[in-house]
Amino acid sequence: QLQLVESGGGSVQTGGSLRLSCEPSAYTFSRYTLAWFRQVPGKEREGVAAILPRGETYYADSVNGRFTISKDHSTAILRLQMNSLQPEDTAMYYCAAVRAERVDPPFSVSAYTYWGQGTQVTVSS
Repeated sequence: QLQLVESGGGSVQTGGSLRLSCEPSAYTFSRYTLAWFRQVPGKEREGVAAILPRGETYYADSVNGRFTISKDHSTAILRLQMNSLQPEDTAMYYCAAVRAERVDPPFSVSAYTYWGQGTQVTVSS
C-alpha cells in the first residue's frame, strides 16, 4: 500500500510563494502518474497539476504559469512550486498517485488510487 505524505503548506499573503512536497513510501517516478489536487469545503476536489512517468506535465488553467510540478530525483519527492498566490488558491492540497503511464483526462479524481492526507494553504489579501 503506497503512502503519500504532504508538507509545505502554510499561510502567505497575496503574491507570495509556497513549495509543497509529497513524499511517497516507495519509489514512484518511473511507473506512476502523480498529481496535485485541491479542495475547499463544500466544493469538489479539483486537479491542479499532474506529471506522467516520462515527465509530461499538465496544469489547470487557473494555475498555469504560476505553479510548477516537478520530480526531485535526488530525493524521490514530488514538488509543487506555487508562485503569485491568490486568495482563490486557498484550499487543502492533496498529493495523488496511480500506477499508470497516463491518466485521461489527467485530473480525473476517480482514476487516482493513492491519496495523501493533505496540507492546508491559506492566502490572505
